[in-house]
Amino acid sequence: MATESTENQATDQVVDATVSTAAPAATAVQEKPAAAKARTGKLSAQELIRAFEAEQLKDELPDIYVGDTVKVGVLIREGNKERVQPYEGVVIAKRHGGLNETITVRRIFQGIGVERVFMLHSPQVASVNVERRGKVRRAKLFYLRDRVGKATRVKQRFDR
Repeated sequence: MATESTENQATDQVVDATVSTAAPAATAVQEKPAAAKARTGKLSAQELIRAFEAEQLKDELPDIYVGDTVKVGVLIREGNKERVQPYEGVVIAKRHGGLNETITVRRIFQGIGVERVFMLHSPQVASVNVERRGKVRRAKLFYLRDRVGKATRVKQRFDR
């Protein structure tokens, strides 16, 4: 019986030793990358992409909602000359977010419906002005494609 108790005590001490050494080793492993990251000053790939996208975002864009009539100034390059061409129409869709945010603008030109998709943070978009606010109850206004004439009008909203 005496030998059994000494064996149990020895195994208990071995188990305690492995538990006590395992816990500090786990914390040491967790602390090591943080210390290495602070020491080298390198950014992870995601942080690098976020930092680059934050630099490219435009600050002066107005709040644009679906149904608004907007005038988008598009930068046109002809040879070595540049000019800004206005494109005015109704925003029928907004997609994505952040740097990839796009709006789809629909206008009627010579009796034909024309839609263009603009990336808001693109260098080709010189300016965006909201001419009037629209009162709509949909997130996408694709039903305007099927309408002709006065039926394509959107009610005006005065509270924004």
